[in-house]
Amino acid sequence: MSNGAAVAHDAHAHHPALAHHFESLDAQKEASVLGMWLFLVTEILFFGGALTAYMIYRTWYPDAFAVASSEIAILPGAINTAVLILSSLTMALAVHAAQTGERGKILVFIAITMVLGAAFLGIKAYEYHEKYVEGHIPGLGLPFRFEEEYYRPAQIFFSIYFVLTGLHALHMIIGLGIMTWMLVLTRKGVITPEYYAPIEISGLYWHFVDIVWIFLFPLLYLIGRHVHHVG
Repeated sequence: MSNGAAVAHDAHAHHPALAHHFESLDAQKEASVLGMWLFLVTEILFFGGALTAYMIYRTWYPDAFAVASSEIAILPGAINTAVLILSSLTMALAVHAAQTGERGKILVFIAITMVLGAAFLGIKAYEYHEKYVEGHIPGLGLPFRFEEEYYRPAQIFFSIYFVLTGLHALHMIIGLGIMTWMLVLTRKGVITPEYYAPIEISGLYWHFVDIVWIFLFPLLYLIGRHVHHVG
């Protein structure tokens, strides 16, 4: 190895962001990415349990679940789906900008991603308010209004609906916190073409949250749906 290459290697190996127990930034990045994937596997199992419960109850009460699902407005859910797909695009662009060292673009694309995430939560809050007004929130001491024939199964449907969408919203809020930290790191100059792993790993988390919604939208809003109005 030439003296110049040795100096470059030494500088890379002693990067300020390099943890002492890793030999290089590449090794640190591989470990970090693997750790995030393992975490996402546990998240898949977490959501998978709730989705399994949903599918079991839907099999037991297909008519009631279809009627209850029909009480959820499609338009807000469809808009939120488009919002999250767009946010995945801007997140991917932020990762690319980090790889090429374009700090300004990183800040812009992460900011746009955060705005879209906040818009998703705003629309979801609107949906929750609509369910509150319509009396479709089970438990919490609130009156639940639904026709007698489907009353109990509808409570189960909306209970699972709020659990799944509430957990998803919580993950979105956590994602916004992570993105805020990415903005801080970028502004401080920590994110460079040599060290962009935090942006990439954060992107994996964000894409996962978006993909979860891609599953929730058809399951909760579309499948088995038919025109119905509670009397």
